Amino acid sequence: MCGLAGFAGKFTEQSLRDAGERIAHRGPDDAGTYLNDRGIGLTFRRLAIIDLSPLGAQPMASPDGRVVIAFNGEIYNYRELREELLARGVSFRGHSDTEVLLQLYLAEGEGMLSRLNGIFAFALWDGRDGSLLIARDALGVKPLYYAALDRGVAFASEIKALLHLVPEARELDPVALHRYLTFLWCPGEGTPLTRVRKLLPGEALRVREGKIERRWSWYQLPTGRPAGAMLDEAQAVAGTREGLRRAVQRQLVADVPVGAFLSGGLDSSAIVTFAREEVPGIECFTIEVTGEQDSGITDDLPYARRVAQHLGVRLEVVTVDADGMAGDLERMIWQLDEPLADPAPLNVLYISALARQHGVKVLLSGAGGDDLFSGYRRHLAVQYERYWSWLPRPVRAGLDRAAGGLDQRHGLARRLGKLFNGAGLDAEGRLVNYFRWIRDAELQALYAPSFREAANREPAEGPMRAVLAALPPGAGALERMLTLEQRFFLADHNLTYTDKMSMATGVEARVPFLDLELVEFASRIPEGMKQRGRVGKWVLKEAMAPFLPADVIHRPKTGFGAPLRRWMQGGLRPLIADLLSARSLTARGLFDPVAVERLVQRNARGEVDAAYTLLSLMSIEIWCRRFLDTAP
Repeated sequence: MCGLAGFAGKFTEQSLRDAGERIAHRGPDDAGTYLNDRGIGLTFRRLAIIDLSPLGAQPMASPDGRVVIAFNGEIYNYRELREELLARGVSFRGHSDTEVLLQLYLAEGEGMLSRLNGIFAFALWDGRDGSLLIARDALGVKPLYYAALDRGVAFASEIKALLHLVPEARELDPVALHRYLTFLWCPGEGTPLTRVRKLLPGEALRVREGKIERRWSWYQLPTGRPAGAMLDEAQAVAGTREGLRRAVQRQLVADVPVGAFLSGGLDSSAIVTFAREEVPGIECFTIEVTGEQDSGITDDLPYARRVAQHLGVRLEVVTVDADGMAGDLERMIWQLDEPLADPAPLNVLYISALARQHGVKVLLSGAGGDDLFSGYRRHLAVQYERYWSWLPRPVRAGLDRAAGGLDQRHGLARRLGKLFNGAGLDAEGRLVNYFRWIRDAELQALYAPSFREAANREPAEGPMRAVLAALPPGAGALERMLTLEQRFFLADHNLTYTDKMSMATGVEARVPFLDLELVEFASRIPEGMKQRGRVGKWVLKEAMAPFLPADVIHRPKTGFGAPLRRWMQGGLRPLIADLLSARSLTARGLFDPVAVERLVQRNARGEVDAAYTLLSLMSIEIWCRRFLDTAP
C-alpha cells in the first residue's frame, strides 16, 4: 500500500518530485522515480508490506527495462498467479505481488485485469508500443485522480499531489459541489475541480502520446442474477461463513504485523473472529470518545471490549475528547482531498495512528458489510415501501410534505422525514432520494444566483440514475439499492475516507468483505436473506451465530460517535463565524450570505436540524482555502 503520481506529456521533473513529496505519508519506507525521453514520468512512495527487500522497490521494470510499473495496493491471489507463471516458464527476481503483476501483464496484456483479486491503483508504461495503462481496482478501494490537459495526462493517488503537476487545473466544478452538498459526498467521477476526475472503480485508461486513447470498464458489479443462480438458505449461510473466512485468510498475507479495527459491531467482529484463527495474537484497535454525545449515539467501547474478551484478543483503545475532535476538522478535509461532510473519518485517523504507534502497518476493516449484505436503515425503508407505494402519487406527495414538516430536532421525526422524503417520486427516484441529505428546494435557497445556474447544468442524481438505467429489468428494489451502495456510497465515501485517513498515518487498511469472490457469492443470495423483515444482514448474522454473542450480533446499528450537533452549538462556533461569515461567503461567491446566516440562526435556536448541511458548507470553504487560495 503506497502512493504514486505520474504523467504522460510535457511536464517537469521537479513537479513530479514535488508531487511525490506531497504524498510521502502514504509511503514512508522508500521512494523511487522513473523518467524517460518519451515524456513519461512515474514517482512512487513505498509502504513496505510484502517482500521488504530492495527487490520489491518501485517503480519496477521488466528484465529488459521496456515495461515499468508503479503499483499501489495488494494482489491477494498473487501467490496462485505466481505459481501459474512459474509453470509457464517465467522467472522471478523477488517475491512481491508487484513483480507478479508486471509479469502477468507481460504474459497477458491488459486482459490480466480480470485475473486480479485485490485492491489497487497502478500506472504501467509499455515502451514496446509507447502506451501507458492506468487502472483502478474493481470496487474502488484505492483512489486515483487524473487530469487530461492539452499538454498531457497527469495522475496521482491524491489531489494535493496532482496539483503539483497541474497547478492550472484549479477551477471549481459547480455540478460536483452541488453533489457534495446534496449527498455529503460526490457520486461518480467528479471532484471539486472541473479538470480533475476520479478514475472510476473497475475502470482503466490507455494513454498514448499524452492523450487518452481509450477508457473502459473492465469490471461490472454482479447485479441481476437469474433466479436459477440463487442460493437456498443453507447454501447462503454456509457460503457466507466460509467465503468470509477465505477472504480474511487471503488478506492476512503480509511480511509485517497485521491488526484489525474492532468497533464491536457485527462486521468488524466477524473479521476478527476469522483473523484470530490464523493469527491468535492479532492486535485490535478501537476508540473511546469521552464527553457528552448527541442523542441516539451508542457507545461502541463496551461492545468492543466484550468481543475482545470473548475472542481472547488484545484490544488497544485510543481515547479522544469529543469537543477536542472539532479542532481536527480542517486537517481532516486536507487529508481527504475532497469536502466530505462527515466527522467519521476522524475515527479512522485516530485508530490508525494508534496502530502505527504499536508497530502495526496493516489493519483489517469491516467496511463493506452493510453494502454487501444490507445493513443501513434505508434498506429497511425500501422494504416498507410496499405498504404505501401503491398509493396514488398525490397522496404520496402529501406524506412527503407532512413528514418534512415534523420537528427535526427529534430522531424519530428525522427518520420519518427521511422515510417519506421523495415519496411522490417514481421508484428509481425514491431509491436515489434515500441518499440525499437535504431537500433540493432547501439547498437551492442557499445558493448565490450565478452558482445556482451553473450547479444545475446536470442533475445531482445523474450518475446514480445512469447506473440504475443499465441494470437488468429483473433486479429487485433492494438489489438495485445495494448496487448504488457498492458503486457510489462505498466507493465515493466510505472507501475514500478509509484510505485517506489510514494512509495519512502510514497504515494500510484492507477490506475482506470486498474480496471479489465474496462479492460474487453475495450477489447470488436472495434479497429476503439479506433484509428479512426488520432484521438487516440476516444471512451474515446467521453465519456468525456460532461464533459471537447474541447481543453483539443483534446490537443496534450506530454511527461514529461524533457530537456534531453539539459542536455546532459550542466548539465549532468560532469556525462557523469565520467560514460562513458574510465576508467569506461574498468573496467566494457560491452561497447567499443572508440565506446561510438564516440557516445558522435557525439551527442554533433548534428550529431545524441543519448540522450536516452547515458542515458541508464549511467543508467546501475549508477545501477552497487549502486547495485554491494557496499554492500547491
